[in-house]
Amino acid sequence: MNTRIPNPFPRSRPFSQLPALAVLLVLGWLVPGLLAAGQRPNIVFVFSDDHAVQAISAYGSQLNRTPNIDRLATEGALFVNSFCANSLCGPSRACILTGKHSHLNGFMRNGDRFDPGQTTFPKLLQKAGYQTAIIGKWHLASDPTGFNYWEVLPGQGSYYNPDFLQMDGSRKRYTGYCTDIITERSLEWLKHGRDQKQPFLLMCQHKAPHRNWSPAERHFDLFNDVTFPEPPTLRDDYAGRSRLLQENEMTIRQHMSWGADMKFQGPNLFPDYFTGSGGNGEYNRMTPGQKAAWDAWYQPRNRAFIEQMQAGALDAEGVFRWKYQRYLQDYLKCIQAVDDSVGRLLGWLDENGLADNTMVIYASDQGFYLGEHGWFDKRWMFEESLKMPFLIRWPGVIPAGVRSEALIQNIDYAPTFLDVAGVSVPSEIQGRSLVPVLKNAGRPTADWRDAIYYAYYENVAAHNVPMHDGVRSAHHKLMFFPRTREWQLFDLEKDPLELRSVHDDPAYAAVRRGLERRYRDLREFYDVNPAVIPAHRRGENWWRQREQDKNALAKEGNVELLFVGDSITQGWEGGGKEVWNEFYADRHALNLGFSGDRTEHVLWRLTRGNLANVKPKVAVVMIGTNNTGHLMQDPQEVAAGVRAILDVLARRMPETRIVLHGIFPRGASPWDEGRVNNTAINQIIRRFADGDHIRYLDLSDRFLAADSTLPKELMPDFLHPNAGGYRIWAEALEPTLQALGL
Repeated sequence: MNTRIPNPFPRSRPFSQLPALAVLLVLGWLVPGLLAAGQRPNIVFVFSDDHAVQAISAYGSQLNRTPNIDRLATEGALFVNSFCANSLCGPSRACILTGKHSHLNGFMRNGDRFDPGQTTFPKLLQKAGYQTAIIGKWHLASDPTGFNYWEVLPGQGSYYNPDFLQMDGSRKRYTGYCTDIITERSLEWLKHGRDQKQPFLLMCQHKAPHRNWSPAERHFDLFNDVTFPEPPTLRDDYAGRSRLLQENEMTIRQHMSWGADMKFQGPNLFPDYFTGSGGNGEYNRMTPGQKAAWDAWYQPRNRAFIEQMQAGALDAEGVFRWKYQRYLQDYLKCIQAVDDSVGRLLGWLDENGLADNTMVIYASDQGFYLGEHGWFDKRWMFEESLKMPFLIRWPGVIPAGVRSEALIQNIDYAPTFLDVAGVSVPSEIQGRSLVPVLKNAGRPTADWRDAIYYAYYENVAAHNVPMHDGVRSAHHKLMFFPRTREWQLFDLEKDPLELRSVHDDPAYAAVRRGLERRYRDLREFYDVNPAVIPAHRRGENWWRQREQDKNALAKEGNVELLFVGDSITQGWEGGGKEVWNEFYADRHALNLGFSGDRTEHVLWRLTRGNLANVKPKVAVVMIGTNNTGHLMQDPQEVAAGVRAILDVLARRMPETRIVLHGIFPRGASPWDEGRVNNTAINQIIRRFADGDHIRYLDLSDRFLAADSTLPKELMPDFLHPNAGGYRIWAEALEPTLQALGL
């Protein structure tokens, strides 16, 4: 190698004659990843599931005490403005592993499958010489990668006598309580499962306190004489905010189950107050001894409640209060076992002389509602589920007792761990290393972020929380709900409980404008383009039914001609029906047009069953006018959505030829804003034609008058063709279809 290594020492000596320590220092200066193992800190990442900050005493909990978790705050730092990027179990984990928002790491909803081929921080640490292990909850469908050792729960896992997936593909069942077993397996790996000459990363990931909140036997008697204070918003009526809040299905009052949540056995005796029936799945896994202990605690209390109900001693409010207390008791008991686990891990580090060279983090995948707004669960961008605990101890770097107000997010964990280990952070990672903030005693640096971006992608799934996204700054929060196309704005200083949206308040007009701009800027910064992010509309009954019907037809196959699009395409079944019957009835044609769809909805449908057994000769695609009409979306973004649709069709139907239409003109005037936007989209998408697989066909001139106005005689609403318009379309398309063999 010809590169000359600068000598930082006063005397000039040959490199080979430098003392061993000096060699290490030079190497560490040039290549941080080559630092000696003893100089690179170990990382212990303790991660729970659904642990609300309001159930951690270091955060000021009025409900419980968590002395071992608190120790990290006492000896290190606690972040009060720590947020998740997507408040769901699997998506949060994917954000942490990749340092990227959900739309880029591909895991947007529970039920997705994590792409194991993408870059993750454990892979990079492993490559840099770290011993890596993950033990406990994984919840990402694919097997873990980047770990020297892993042992993970299948799916959500079980509290009692849990099964663990093994690296050889088998399952192993352990007798005992899940939180304790995860801790014991973690300690076993620390003691005997790693190369002790190398630094290590341990990800100890608990199921607790996830629903259905089944406590360990030793904690049954906790809180026996405690009546927990009710949060001030427990009886929230959701006034002053979007009506979508009222549609949720995660209330303590209406949506808690008889058996799984409330721990009753047998049939549901009071279906007006509890959902479901039957027993608790955890109970069915228990040994006889475990069942006896469980019954000894729960059965007398359950019988007392049933007797009160049968005697008419409890009204609806009394039942509501009882459910809240039972929920809090079980939830907080599960947390106690997690706190015990943190204590055992910290104790082991102390006993083995590793505490001073080990960074320890406690976090959870998101927050949780403990009755606030009447809810349990998470998902919403309101504070209780948006906030996630983050406590960190790093001896010698973080002073004791730091309380940081810097805005941090779970996409920051990956670059932080890499930075700590001296590993270069790939440019694809969207988060920022927290190391500058940690070294600044928790104070944000001058260039630190002023706001975080949040996005939730499930829609009409569990708990009926709608898709939404938004930004949260130090003092305000702005949300956008695509289903109703409405904004919500909250002043977090004057209204910390988020009880009234001020989005229409003239006094907040400047704040709203500024935050909407920040929202757009952050979406651009994080490469958020909704046009390429698959989304459904299953909250609309007709749409859901049409999707099911079209999927059923697609399963039958025997399709020669496929139409893909929005209401203009669906209109072949309305105003264009007679023309359809004339031109396409005998050509085995399938119409996949859905009124109101944008590119993202088409992407969802094409990847969720609309193509099933469909392998047509020709697919006719026209989509994008609703991206304009609904959102006036940037032409480049819409074109990217069209490109994504073409790519899906090419992957799924490689032999199919595609006729890509230019988006039909809209608006009476050539200067109609929507038409101008569509023209710009067409200018881009025409370049997608390759003369073979994709043919581009723009029919604008067939619809427009000589002066470029759009005749009402063809499109009465200046958007949708009438019967005459559909005939023009069919006749103009016909030569291309015939040329392609139809």
